[in-house]
This record gives sequence, C-alpha cells and structure tokens, in this order.
Amino acid sequence: MRESKTIEFKREYTQNLKYEILAFANTDGGTIYVGVEDDGTAVGLSDLDRTMLSITNMIRDSICPDITLFTDVHTAEVDGKEVIAIDVQRGTGRPYYIHGKGIRPEGVYIRQGTSSVPASHAAILKLLKDNSDDSYENAVSFTQNLSFRKAEESFSKHNIEFGDTQKRTLGLIDCNGLYTNLALLLSDQCPHTIKAAVFQDNDKAVFKDRHEFSGSVLEQLEEAYGYISRYNQIRSEFSGLERNDKKDYPEEALREALVNAVVHRDYSLPGPIIINIFNDRIEITTLGGLVKELTLNDIMLGVSVGATATAENFLNVSTLLIIGLGLLAFSFATAGGVLLGKLMCWMTHGRINPLIGSAGVSAVPMAARVSQVVGQKEDPGNFLLMHAM
Repeated sequence: MRESKTIEFKREYTQNLKYEILAFANTDGGTIYVGVEDDGTAVGLSDLDRTMLSITNMIRDSICPDITLFTDVHTAEVDGKEVIAIDVQRGTGRPYYIHGKGIRPEGVYIRQGTSSVPASHAAILKLLKDNSDDSYENAVSFTQNLSFRKAEESFSKHNIEFGDTQKRTLGLIDCNGLYTNLALLLSDQCPHTIKAAVFQDNDKAVFKDRHEFSGSVLEQLEEAYGYISRYNQIRSEFSGLERNDKKDYPEEALREALVNAVVHRDYSLPGPIIINIFNDRIEITTLGGLVKELTLNDIMLGVSVGATATAENFLNVSTLLIIGLGLLAFSFATAGGVLLGKLMCWMTHGRINPLIGSAGVSAVPMAARVSQVVGQKEDPGNFLLMHAM
C-alpha cells in the first residue's frame, strides 16, 4: 500500500491533519492512516483512544461546514500494528474550509496527486458552482467581508428591519451562516456595474457623456434612473391657447425597462448592463437569455416557467393548503350557485332558468358559456349567457 490521491500516511497525530481531511472532503474522499510512515511502514500508536478523541474533536471544531457525518474514525491493523484510519467521504457542503480562515485559498484545501494544497480562486469558484442548485443568487459568495450601508438605508427608509434574521429570511445568509451571492449583489462590494453613455447623434460615433455606476444594485438602480431622467427631455405641445408639457419617454416605461434589466439579468455572466442614450431612442441592454428549455414560440403560446422557483419552495404545506382551500371554495361556489338557481326558479314559478346557477363558480365567463351551451341543447330558444354573467 502506498500514498495516492485517496490515501495518505501520517506517522503521528498533529493539528495539521485537518488540512488532509479538508482536502479529501473537497475532492474525491479518501483514507488517512495515522501511525504509518510515508513509505508505508506501520509504526503504530501508543494511546489509540486518546488520539481518536483528539481527531474527532479537531474535525468537529476546525472544519466548516460540519463534516462529521462524512468522516469515520476507527482503528485498523497494518502489518500487525494497530493504527487509526480516518475514512473521509466527498462532502455535499463543499467548499469546506478551516474555521476562522473562511472561503479563501488559505482556508480551502484540495487534493492534487499525493499532496493537499491550497485551492486557487478558480478552484474555489468551481467548488461553489458545482455545489450550487444552478442558481447564482443562492450559491455561497466568494467574498464574505460585506457591508450593507445602502441596503440598510433603503430598508430603514421604509421602516423595515434589516438584521441577521431578515437576511436569513431573504436568503442573504445560508444555513451555514455564510453570505450568498444575493447578499453580494445587495452589498456595497457588488462587483457588477451599470454603464451609461450619451451620444451626440443617432449612432455611436461621438460621446457627449458617459458614466459607470457601482456599489449595491439598489444604489446603481437609483443613480442610473436619475441619470436617464436628466436626458428625458420635456417638450411642449399647444392646443389652441393651452400648452401641454410632455416628456420624450413615459417615466413608467423607463422605470419598468431599467428595473427589468437589473432584476432579470444573469449575474453569473461577467459584464455590465449597458444604457445607450441617442437623440431618437434609449437602448438598455442586459445579460442573459430565456429560461432553460423555453423558446420564443413557447412564450407566444402563453407558456410560462418560473425562473427561480423550485419544487422545494413551491410544493410545501402552505401552498398545498392554499390549493386545497381553493378547490373547496370552487366546490362550495358551484353547489351554492346551483341551489340558489333552483330556489329562484321555484320562487318565480319557472321564469328563471336554474341553469344560470352553475355560473356561481368564480370562473364566471367560462361557467356562463357552459350554461348557455347546455341550455340551448335542451331548448334552442334559451339565451342564458347574459343572465349567467
């Protein structure tokens, strides 16, 4: 037996053992033998129980997130000597890191050949992406030293608290207490920007002005909207002696276009949102595309797909209860409508057709059509649509 990508030998227990365990958990798992020389010669250990206790305590206290469920510390026999074997599985909460050092190269280790080495920035980003649920916003942020001056100011303006509890509820902090990429977007350290440019004519030949907005996406949104508004000129139209002042573009349309560009862009792609202002138009270009497996033809047919909603978030007790109560409400509405129709027919001595009661369900237009079709099949002289509506 010799050292490999999944096997490591240690003569004795030291605190540096945590780096090997961490590297195995972040890569493909493996086994560490404590009490074995680098050349594979077993030397054994004198106090197995005490050493095993030290190892389990170190795993619990030194590595984040908790990796104890993916490790098994037990005794083994190598060449007639009793040693300790630490079986480490590939973890599901990668990247694992050293407590106190965070998700940085000095805190994250991976396995390369027979060595455990600090992970590069690119390797850490790959671990984050591989362990995410395909949602950039829900993935753990590479940057954990974040501040929220603008976000706190915005929440305070609307008398909304913005503490750790609210951050967890909003998905800014995950179950391990780490900031997500959604937190990064709302933070003052947001790496994404909005670039705006004003051109002299109707092409991109000559710049009149340009500006780049950075910081929290909340701050970028406010400043970019103010910038566009400055170039949304007011024109006057006369009707007789009356003067009507109008802006070149409706403020509602500009606000909607800008908010959509910020909210619906794909932040996993590098690059800024681009705003180009010409004499005859304003162009807003954002990054991203249609939701996976959704085509333009699907949209034209009215097909909609949730961009961020997952089955775990939708199929829960609350939503199922709402669906159940909705079906119950439909049933009561239909039954109540039919019974009321019968009562009105009896009270008017048959002058009111009881079929209109079937339209008591909340989907009135379709239910009214059904009443009309069924009524005319029985008697072509029945005209119930307006009454059912």
